[in-house]
Amino acid sequence: MTFEELKARAGEAISEAVLSELPGHVRGKVRENYDLPDGRRILIATDRLSAFDRILAVVPFKGQVLTQTARYWFEATGDICPNHVLGYPDPNVVVGRRLNILPVEVVVRGYLAGTTDTSVLTMYNAGRRDMYGVHLPDGMRANERLPAPILTPTSKGEMGAHDEPLSPKEILERHLLAPEQWDAVAGYALALFARGQKLAAARGLILADTKYEFGMDDEGNIVLADEIHTPDSSRYWFAATYPEKFARGEAPQAFDKDVVRRWVAARCDPYREVVPPIPEDVVLKTAQTYIAAFETITGKSFEAPPPGAPVERIRHHLATWLADAG
Repeated sequence: MTFEELKARAGEAISEAVLSELPGHVRGKVRENYDLPDGRRILIATDRLSAFDRILAVVPFKGQVLTQTARYWFEATGDICPNHVLGYPDPNVVVGRRLNILPVEVVVRGYLAGTTDTSVLTMYNAGRRDMYGVHLPDGMRANERLPAPILTPTSKGEMGAHDEPLSPKEILERHLLAPEQWDAVAGYALALFARGQKLAAARGLILADTKYEFGMDDEGNIVLADEIHTPDSSRYWFAATYPEKFARGEAPQAFDKDVVRRWVAARCDPYREVVPPIPEDVVLKTAQTYIAAFETITGKSFEAPPPGAPVERIRHHLATWLADAG
């Protein structure tokens, strides 16, 4: 979509999708979730952009991009691992099986990268060579490819707690997962990442790292939940420019989704101060980046829904789908 087309439809951005006729509403940072009595969960992706522990903006079509990118990957990896998806009533909506989410989140990393306290690059720069039950050699550089992809599991922080790095040994000793559960999660995660890297490479991209969340269904099966290989859960770099930028010690070229975040951080302390009004052009540039990411990752053209009231569209599509599905 052109900047002018996005500007004309900026008023259709979805800030919330509260459907009072549906039960079990749980509001997440980005999604509105509804738990049905029959064990199904409805996930509606809004266009909220969350950063600095607050909602900064509403980015047109961001929710659709995340939902449809995840759909592409769920369908491309369904032969590897079962997932929670039951259907897609609307471009912003997925209906899935409600799962018991496992207390361990898994990030698979193919490169020495990252900025958070739990990233391998942060730990490596602090002098650590043994992390997550893996030993890394001396002399590696930022954004260098690892000898092989590694699993970097963390505990799922609750009630404001931070995620905590875990080794496989710690996962088992703390009884967070049973041995057979960890074996299944580890095997699925590495296989999903390998498929992701292969398909990304065909699109001229490097899938540097990504996050997976798994749950258990009522039969005790490990099932892939949440989303997969989206721009929000994954780090993508452009393969064509990676060698030259790495040789020069520069950060790899990536989808620039942080336009809003950088604009805010340059003008205030967003954790302590009031965030000034964010200009529309900054928000729309972010929307363009998300749409470009979808098209590059999937190889598909982005198709915006017909103009109109998006929440009413979602309500209509959901009611029809639920009636048909029974």
